[in-house]
Amino acid sequence: MKNTIKTYILPAILSTALLATSCSHLEEMNIDPNNINVVVPNSLMNPLLHDMGAFSSNRNYDFTWQLMQVGFPYPATATGVHRYDITPTAGNGTWNKAYTWLRSIREMEEAAIRVDQPVYQAVAKTLEAYAASMLTDAFGDVPFSEAIKLDEGISTPKFDEQKEIYTLLIDGLEQANTIYASTEGEMAGGDILFNNNKQYWQKFNNSLLMRLLLRTSKRTEMDSYNRLKEIIENPAKYPVFESNAEAAILKINGLSPFDYAWNRRQDYTLTITKAEFFVNMLNDYEDPRRPFFMSEAASIPPGTSLGYKGIPAAHDETATFTFTPSIPNPDLMIPATLGTVIHEMIMPYAEVEFIKSEVYLHFGDLDKAEEAYKKGTIAGMTQWIGISSPGEAYFDNPLTAFDGTLERIMNQKYLALYMCDYQQWFEYRRTGYPVLPKTPHMLHDGEMPKRFMYHDRLSITNPENYRIAADKMEHGDSPLSRVWWEK
Repeated sequence: MKNTIKTYILPAILSTALLATSCSHLEEMNIDPNNINVVVPNSLMNPLLHDMGAFSSNRNYDFTWQLMQVGFPYPATATGVHRYDITPTAGNGTWNKAYTWLRSIREMEEAAIRVDQPVYQAVAKTLEAYAASMLTDAFGDVPFSEAIKLDEGISTPKFDEQKEIYTLLIDGLEQANTIYASTEGEMAGGDILFNNNKQYWQKFNNSLLMRLLLRTSKRTEMDSYNRLKEIIENPAKYPVFESNAEAAILKINGLSPFDYAWNRRQDYTLTITKAEFFVNMLNDYEDPRRPFFMSEAASIPPGTSLGYKGIPAAHDETATFTFTPSIPNPDLMIPATLGTVIHEMIMPYAEVEFIKSEVYLHFGDLDKAEEAYKKGTIAGMTQWIGISSPGEAYFDNPLTAFDGTLERIMNQKYLALYMCDYQQWFEYRRTGYPVLPKTPHMLHDGEMPKRFMYHDRLSITNPENYRIAADKMEHGDSPLSRVWWEK
């Protein structure tokens, strides 16, 4: 994947804190008197947002798809993520990327304070919550309060406990909500996500707040459901996404500098197939997303279409199949005609409705739970270009009708989080849904991996703090160690 932020950092530095050089002599020599030499906050936004959208699409495709039985490499080797083979370096790219984002976000916040633009302080807190929550959800305890402070002499930052990180992020989102609501300053310059709409940024902020609170729902000390109920019942104080038009969905046309996440169409379809579980779910639902997500399967020898058909994830590596399975439809993410707009998911509106549905279900209000479930389901379809709403007829199917269970909500949430970074994986770890089939060819007796292992350079560059963090986990620095909110 292309790195649009153009920041090149040694992994050894990234594993502790992002490099913040202070080469004063070089800086003095390279000052251009005709250009502004002070960063303004809005100048950092678009490269950052574009990189987040591309990363979300790529990592859902090449990692989450496999874990969550959406798609996987084929022909498959004896190992692979879909067999729960998580290598020690599998999370290195996520670690590096998240700290790259956090450095840019903190530069944005510092610039906003310097030029007295509080709205961009709020934007920085919103984006910090997005980036840091993904980081800690993927790894557990991570450097946060002392990270990215090499210029302050901190080269071996401590690992903050996940509970502390979540508390800081939630508090930051609350502060940002107040700033969005009270500040009179307007946004200026480019904004490829919300076109400088401060109200949409506030809704994104509070929708993220809902995501983070729900993620901690097992932790009784967080009182998550009551706090979520307060947000839902106070839309004036906590406005959230109300439609796909307001959602954090990037509209990308593939034209420089906002390229598609993939360089070539064949890179999206080559040696990858759709998984049987995902395809069968959509077939059982008679779901209108099928032709937008995948091709039809074909007979061997070719000539007969077999409809939408996948193959089992984590199958015997010697298995053969008598048909060519469905493969991803490249038009969804990298159209044949450059300049065609596609959608990249940062946070969809459908997720908000499914959160509401779960909260209503928790409090026993089945009518409102059903209403939010239906809204979320339809939004999960129509968030993609070209897919029309099937209306109420979709819920005539006994498998899609609301039945008052969390599983029914989570099955549709799983589909709505298609192409949305690691969210399907995170939600499975929180709830156990959807119920995924297991095979004898999965590692760890078919137990779903819970996290990435830490960046492999940490044991060298920050050994003492790495050891402390690893020793706190139930299985050490292992993919099977649960993070705080899973327990």
